[in-house]
Amino acid sequence: LERQREGILKAKSAGKYKGRKPTARAKAHQVRELLASGMTEAQTAMELGISRSSVQRIKASAPND
Repeated sequence: LERQREGILKAKSAGKYKGRKPTARAKAHQVRELLASGMTEAQTAMELGISRSSVQRIKASAPND
């Protein structure tokens, strides 16, 4: 376990240990555009390949215009 932690620290310092790339957050702008154009949450999720709950979360966190 100690050696594993050392390896992880070494990889992080070298920029190799970044974790999983956020997919739904990266598409937040597209989600807002599709919802504004009249698409439903389910259609938007299917179009972008993310879950409906992710669409709802992005919609709820959208700044009120």
